Amino acid sequence: MIRTHALWLTLLLTTATALLSVSASAQEPPPPAAAEAAPHVNWSSLPEQQQKLLENFHGQWDTLPPARQQALSAGAARWLQMSPEQRDGARGRFQNWQHLPPQQQSLIRQRWQRFQQLPPEQQAVVRQNYHAFSGLPPEQRERLRERWLNSSPQQRMQMLQNQRARHMQHGLPPPGFHRFPPPEERR
Repeated sequence: MIRTHALWLTLLLTTATALLSVSASAQEPPPPAAAEAAPHVNWSSLPEQQQKLLENFHGQWDTLPPARQQALSAGAARWLQMSPEQRDGARGRFQNWQHLPPQQQSLIRQRWQRFQQLPPEQQAVVRQNYHAFSGLPPEQRERLRERWLNSSPQQRMQMLQNQRARHMQHGLPPPGFHRFPPPEERR
């Protein structure tokens, strides 16, 4: 299962990287990360439920960088809004993450950071491809994974161009045309 998710993530982020490289010359550099200017979060300003979740950090809270405090606070807030089923899923994903070798964790972090640097339109393309890929039968997903992993970068770019051409030929909008709602609207 971990291998499947890692392969899938590789496929998606490789697509995202290809999209990024195609449009890199037309893109402005990304604005500085908001986390760099994150304000300090006072422990006493956290709701009681978040304090309970983050109690292991209480003794060191004031020494944590403001961006880390913000991330922990936001994560605790998300956790508190999850249903029991969502929490079980999050626990399982975290356990899977912990079992990955450090090199694979580092690679996934780097790919996530590249994805975060994509413009929203290209992120939407990657998300749409994810949903389309997830909807395929397992055998077809495995065949596509193998084909993608065994292809050169030039062959992968050609595969993407062929996909766009097939969409246009059948009167369909190009891949990524439809945007998925932002996470806060999906609840």
